[in-house]
Amino acid sequence: MEQASPDSERLLQPATLEPLGHPDAELESVVGEEAEGAREDGSGDGKMTENNFWLKKIEISVSEAEKRTGRNAMNMQETYTAYLIETRSVEHIDGQSVLTDSLWRRYSEFELLRNYLLVYYPHIVVPPLPEKRAEFVWHKLSADNMDPDFVERRRIGLENFLLRVASHPILCRDRIFYLFLTQEGNWKETVNETGFQLKADSRLKALNATFRVKNPDKRFTELKHYSDELQSVISHLLRVRARVADRLYGVYKVHGNYGRVFRYASSIDDILEDEEHYADQLKEYLFYAEALRAVCRKHELMQYDLEMAAQDLASKKQQCEELATGTVRTFSLKGMTTKLFGQETPEQREARIKVLEEQINEGEQQLKSKNLEGREFVKNAWADIERFKEQKNRDLKEALISYAVMQISMCKKGIQVWTNAKECFSKM
Repeated sequence: MEQASPDSERLLQPATLEPLGHPDAELESVVGEEAEGAREDGSGDGKMTENNFWLKKIEISVSEAEKRTGRNAMNMQETYTAYLIETRSVEHIDGQSVLTDSLWRRYSEFELLRNYLLVYYPHIVVPPLPEKRAEFVWHKLSADNMDPDFVERRRIGLENFLLRVASHPILCRDRIFYLFLTQEGNWKETVNETGFQLKADSRLKALNATFRVKNPDKRFTELKHYSDELQSVISHLLRVRARVADRLYGVYKVHGNYGRVFRYASSIDDILEDEEHYADQLKEYLFYAEALRAVCRKHELMQYDLEMAAQDLASKKQQCEELATGTVRTFSLKGMTTKLFGQETPEQREARIKVLEEQINEGEQQLKSKNLEGREFVKNAWADIERFKEQKNRDLKEALISYAVMQISMCKKGIQVWTNAKECFSKM
């Protein structure tokens, strides 16, 4: 097999990062570059200009869900849920007040928006959507995706998704996201016109890159392990929570049979259903693990393309050297053909060398471009990953503390119930 030249070997090494400093400082720099590019390019590839950028100045809510019946692409009748998105201006823009705007979206349209964001912003940990079907449920809750309680929790999850995107310093500037909130008709056509489906990486290609990349970046390898561990820990936590909810429900139902003195037990249904709110917060980060892996897969693809380009360049340089010196260091079909049918004429050799030199120059430029693109990807991706980790630590800490406080409150009420019972028995 051909050996890569020292120059190409150097380009093959994972991009080295300068110290990022505080994540917020790096993100401000990235956002500044995005805004500058938007001002230069106008609307550009989905970017909004500074003049149109006001998403930070509006309130976004998914206020209600509605069950509907319609025809799908196969002209078959189906039942689905539509969600009402409302946007309201927080302050006046250019001295004029902006009225509340509202439109209906299906879950599939939220999926289309997220798929678009994944393609156009591969270096960003794109916020996940809430589950399409209930997972990690305890037996009292329905797993039906049309169940009113599940639809309500999904409505909250979809609102949280929009707020996550709107609060992201880069995603919030996207024109397609802005149209998702403001343009009900022909929005799908607008998304499809971007051609994002053609730019999406195939799963087979990504899998191939995962196994064949020779110089993976250790930081992204560790990030994959981190995402796997995050998913494993949260999955285990959710399974344990579901079992605990089942047992608590059984215990308090038994207490409910003891009479009016245990009237607190009748509220256990409401308490355990409220507990699902905390479970949904954990599920969001369960799905965030896949978003982290998506960033890692993109980096593996870029690294694999870089390695293939370097290998092709090294091969062409070796061919050029062999033609120039008249020596063949490796077995090749061309060498066998030369031995069978004679040497090439000097003119033919010169013509081939000229073609190879042009291809080498083009390959060097391409390799340099790919290397610069990879370094930029690593810098931007790592800045967003640091932002995500800070967000995750803050959110999970808050959720787990709230969950613990709720459990403590339930236990205190339970103790009070038994105290009341003890007093009743002592008076008999």
